[in-house]
Amino acid sequence: STNVVYQAHHVSRSKRGQVVGTRGGFRGCTVWLTGLSGAGKTTIGFALEEYLVSHSIPCYSLDGDNVRHGLNKNLGFSAEDREENIRRIAEVARLFADAGLVCITSFISPFTKDRQNARKIHEAAGLPFFEIFVDAPLNICESRDVKGLYKKARAGEIKGFTGIDSEYEKPESPELVLKTNVASVSECIQQVVELLQTENIVPHGSVKDVLELFVPENKLDHVRAEAEMLPSVEITKLDLQWVQVLSEGWATPLTGFMREAEYLQVIHFGTLLNDGVVNLSIPIVLPISTEDKERLEGCEALALSYAGRRVAVLKSPEYFQHRKEERCARVWGTTCAKHPHIKMVMESGDWLVGGDLLVLEKIKWNDGLDQYRLTPLALKQRFREMNADAVFAFQLRNPVHNGHALLMQDTRRQLLERGYKNPVLLLHPLGGWTKDDDVPLEWRMKQHAAVLEEQVLDPKSTIVAIFPSPMLYAGPTEVQWHCRARMVAGANFYIVGRDPAGMPHPETKKDLYEPTQGGKVLSMAPGLTSVEIIPFRVAAYNKLKRAMDFYDPKRHDDFDFISGTRMRKLAREGENPPDGFMAPKAWKVLTEYYQSLEKKN
Repeated sequence: STNVVYQAHHVSRSKRGQVVGTRGGFRGCTVWLTGLSGAGKTTIGFALEEYLVSHSIPCYSLDGDNVRHGLNKNLGFSAEDREENIRRIAEVARLFADAGLVCITSFISPFTKDRQNARKIHEAAGLPFFEIFVDAPLNICESRDVKGLYKKARAGEIKGFTGIDSEYEKPESPELVLKTNVASVSECIQQVVELLQTENIVPHGSVKDVLELFVPENKLDHVRAEAEMLPSVEITKLDLQWVQVLSEGWATPLTGFMREAEYLQVIHFGTLLNDGVVNLSIPIVLPISTEDKERLEGCEALALSYAGRRVAVLKSPEYFQHRKEERCARVWGTTCAKHPHIKMVMESGDWLVGGDLLVLEKIKWNDGLDQYRLTPLALKQRFREMNADAVFAFQLRNPVHNGHALLMQDTRRQLLERGYKNPVLLLHPLGGWTKDDDVPLEWRMKQHAAVLEEQVLDPKSTIVAIFPSPMLYAGPTEVQWHCRARMVAGANFYIVGRDPAGMPHPETKKDLYEPTQGGKVLSMAPGLTSVEIIPFRVAAYNKLKRAMDFYDPKRHDDFDFISGTRMRKLAREGENPPDGFMAPKAWKVLTEYYQSLEKKN
């Protein structure tokens, strides 16, 4: 119509790019996935969307079936309607791209003319358009036939079905061809991401999932020799645990112990701001004494030694004051010196040293448990080998009772209902420093093994591994760290419990943190885009069912809340808890531990 005049936007694309998502820069474009029904377009489209969002790149996936439920529900499958279907989608994709999103379209779009028209619509608007041919042979697509459409087409129930009685015109020069009959979904995604990187849609630094800090094999002899010549500082066992955390990439993108700018960002904002917003809620710092600071100042590098052995080199060190009271107030919300981790902070050095870390070899503790200390990269490999399409993580520092198991079983059920085929549980006990009255790691690992042996949790879909971080007991602040580290290792669902990372106040004995706020904070925390929080449901012992069950306040009298104190008392006295509270073999491990304590005392 001559009466319709296009109105120019007041907001430029570059300005919009600054606020859409957490990574600056306009990256609006359309990724047009085309191919036969059953080739894998929808699978790749949604997987690509999930991948990009997890790396803070805003995008939206338009799927053929979904669009025909709304925008195009008045269109059929005649030649004219198919052409109009693709024209509308191209126009909608252009709007999404113009808004600064990566728009992913998953449509058969069988005709060259329609795809060329979609490209022209984008080119006229000055927007990038990437045609990607999702190429799977017809016999493979037919064998998949998830929707049963090929079978109906062969039987003559569907007329004009692409690949059967209607032609699919293969793209002549697409930007990319994905062979889904030979490449896995993750390999296909990697190919698309590499294309988007070369076109400057995806920033190169944004997809470094795990940054390990080990010295490369070919430079090890040289760096080891250099370390022997450098001035050194002796570190504590706690410091070495943080060296392990950093070196294995749990705190990606940190390149070493925090420098002052990173430390300030973390204690004031709970995030790193160097490249978008990266959630990092706890300072990872190396305290040193005034004497060591004065001795080492001016050195371009220094060696870190543990028990007299050089384990790492710290390059370009930067020294800044360790304002302990402020650190504790901000991280823990208290400066109570009786808090066990705060006590360690207060007793540590008066200076902090940050710098780039080169770690000489993987940290090993030689306690019989090193095989469980899987790095983020090793865990990701295990998930791939298990063909996991979802990974849900459960962080714990206590023995597993059937209430915990109920949460994990229920999460698995929810994921299966949502359409995931093979969700894998990461049972991930914390393996660094814990307070004296917590059950030690070796006993917890024995107890977890017993839980799996009794098949309270499914051993075939569970990985038990050790998370090397020390415990802070910093409540909602720390739970963000626990979640983000699992996100780095490939978890996309995280179960948050009651009072996560909490403890009683050392003096008042009341909860140091409000028990439900850890979960609330986690659901709002910035920078945790690729992980979905599974909120805690209260579980208690159902006396009628003689099993752990989700608590129903309307039937309060049917439930028994078995506290940790009561559980420890039963175990010390060699008595059994109510049937169904904990797997019998797992309970036996606990009683052995508590009775061994009694003997020591």
